[in-house]
Amino acid sequence: MAWSAEKRIMLLSLFLSACLTLIKTWAYLQTYSIAILSDALESIINIVTAALAMYSVHLAALPRDINHPYGHGKVEFFSVGAEGALIFIAGVLIAVKAFQYFLHPYSLQELDYGIWLIALTAGVNLLLGLYLVRRGKQLPSLTIQGNGQHILTDAYSTGGLLLALLLIRFSGWDWIDPIASLGIGAWVVRKGYHLVRRSISGLMDEANPELIDQVVDILAKHRKTNWIDIHNFRIQQYGNNYHIDCHLTLPYYYTLEQVHRENETLTQLIREHIHSGDTECFIHVDPCRPYCCPYCQILDCPVRQHPFQETIPWTKKYVLLNQHPTLENTGRTQFSESLK
Repeated sequence: MAWSAEKRIMLLSLFLSACLTLIKTWAYLQTYSIAILSDALESIINIVTAALAMYSVHLAALPRDINHPYGHGKVEFFSVGAEGALIFIAGVLIAVKAFQYFLHPYSLQELDYGIWLIALTAGVNLLLGLYLVRRGKQLPSLTIQGNGQHILTDAYSTGGLLLALLLIRFSGWDWIDPIASLGIGAWVVRKGYHLVRRSISGLMDEANPELIDQVVDILAKHRKTNWIDIHNFRIQQYGNNYHIDCHLTLPYYYTLEQVHRENETLTQLIREHIHSGDTECFIHVDPCRPYCCPYCQILDCPVRQHPFQETIPWTKKYVLLNQHPTLENTGRTQFSESLK
C-alpha cells in the first residue's frame, strides 16, 4: 500500500532526528560538555515525538466510522500534547543536569571537533524544521506543523549552544557550558508549555481567530443579495478536517427547493476556498422577519415592510453572535423594537 505524503514526511523527520541524535551523542562523548548532552537529550525527545506524530498521522487519516462520526483527526491534538509534555520534562532534566556542574566541575575536551559536529546538526535541523512547517501548512497537518516547530526550536537552541561553545573556545571559560545548558533548558520548557497549551485549546474546541477571519472574509467577498444574514457561526477542527455550522437568513417565501439550492451554494463556496482534507457544513436556515428589512439588500422584495437603511458588514463581530445583528445592543436595538 502506498504511503501518504504525511507518512513519508514524518518518516523523513524520524530518520533525520535519529541520525542527528547519534551525532550529538558522539559530540558529547568527545567533549564531555553538559550543554551538548542537553541538546542530545532534547533530540532523543525529537525521535519519540516524531514516532508519536507519525502514528497520529496514520490515525487521523482513517475514515469516519460509527464510533467516530467526525473522524479521527483530533488524535493530532493528543500527539501535540504528548510532544509538549515530553519536551517540558526534557527541559527540566536539562536544568537538573546543568546544576550538577556546580557540585562537580569539569573541563571540556576536543572542543573544536565538537563545534563542527554541532554546527552540522544545527544546519540540518534548521532546514528540516522549515521544510516540515511549510509542508504542514500546505497539506494542512497540525501534527507536521507541530513537529516542524519543535525541530526549529531544537535548531535555534543548538545555534545558541554553538555560540556558547565558540565563546568557550576563545575565552577558556568552562563555566559558560552549564550556563548555556540552563538557557537551553529554559527555552525547551517554554516551548513544551506552548505545545501543551495548543493541545488543550484544540481538545477544548477553542476558536481559531485566523481561521475564522479567513472564512468570514470569504463569506463577505462572495456575499449574495438574497443571503440576508449569517450568524451563530462556529468552526471545529479535527486534524486537517473542519466542521462548520451557522445560521443563514433567507426570504421567508422561498420554496424548499430554493432554500436547498442556496444552502448548497454556500457550502460549496466554503469548501472551494478552504484547503483542507474535508470540510463539513451544517447550515440552519432562518426565515426573514420584518426587523430584517432595514438591512435586507433585496430592494425589489415583494413583501418588504420597511425601507432599506444600511448594509451591515459581515465581520467576525456580527457573524459569531447567536442573534441577528439588529438585535445586538449597539443602538439598532431601539430601532428593532420599534418595528415590532
